[in-house]
Amino acid sequence: MPLLDIKNLTIEIDTGSEFVKALDKVSLTVERGEIRALVGESGSGKSLIVSAIIGAVPDHWVITADRLTWKGQNLLAMSNEQRRVIMRREIAVVFQDPTSSLDPSATLRAQLEESIPEEFLDKGMFWKRNKQRREIAIGLMHKVGIKNHEACMQRYPHEIATDIAQKFMIAMALVSEPELLIADDSTRSMESTTKNQILRLLSGLTETKNLSILFISHDLLAISSMAHTMTVLYCGQTVESGKVQDLHNRPMHPYTKALLDSAPSFQINLPPKSHLVSLQGTIPTLKHLPIGCRLGPRCPNARKECVKVPEQRMVHQHSYSCHFPLHLPIDEQLEKDQ
Repeated sequence: MPLLDIKNLTIEIDTGSEFVKALDKVSLTVERGEIRALVGESGSGKSLIVSAIIGAVPDHWVITADRLTWKGQNLLAMSNEQRRVIMRREIAVVFQDPTSSLDPSATLRAQLEESIPEEFLDKGMFWKRNKQRREIAIGLMHKVGIKNHEACMQRYPHEIATDIAQKFMIAMALVSEPELLIADDSTRSMESTTKNQILRLLSGLTETKNLSILFISHDLLAISSMAHTMTVLYCGQTVESGKVQDLHNRPMHPYTKALLDSAPSFQINLPPKSHLVSLQGTIPTLKHLPIGCRLGPRCPNARKECVKVPEQRMVHQHSYSCHFPLHLPIDEQLEKDQ
């Protein structure tokens, strides 16, 4: 049984005049010890999925799903208190903007030490417990690569650099030893050496602590170096999902291929000063969503059949949602449909 199981998750947002589907039947799973990457353009709905998992969705939004479960428990049926218990110990989130996620009125030391669960401390006098808190906090700072912990812990969030704040947020997320870490583009502002250090840390925790990670990022190179599986999202719809290596070697959806082709790192024989491949147009707004497959207006393989939402199909644990997948000639598919 997967730790996190999402099947046909739909979120409808009230725009004032109508409800629009910001997420349309999105599906993904995260197994124990798995690193799953969630990829897509800005505005594709990646952060909305995180909000639905943690329960940070406004009451006037409509959320439906065939399944939205954590270790078999229905998250949608839980009370706010039950959801908070899970978020406090079992699921941790590192958000995109680390500074806005921290308390501006408290030092980093106070925030980190306060977040250490009581059960991690030995019973005894308060000064011994305070010493333990400090030792645990220092250990976490060193683990995420903050070596000058003394100077850092005395500062307030607005006094530290963005990359240090991001590292500190990762330390805050790991303090309760969660089973699932959701990293929402957590390495975006880091330079390459620091980013590689964090990626190695997260990969190591998966191996030593059996930590599961839902890694949300635009960085395909980082994803390819650490993730086991990948789910590709476009405009609120799941377009393709499978093992990272399978998607790199043989993408079946035109959007996945366009993503990979737009990254020079995956094109070994790319001549210097070559034009990068890109899809025409831009991702549609919520008020002007295409019917059927939402990639239709930008897709090079689009046909009249694309006005219908494609069903999800499986090929050897590799799923895709496309009427005209790349592994089959279009003429053959048209004949099959007729």
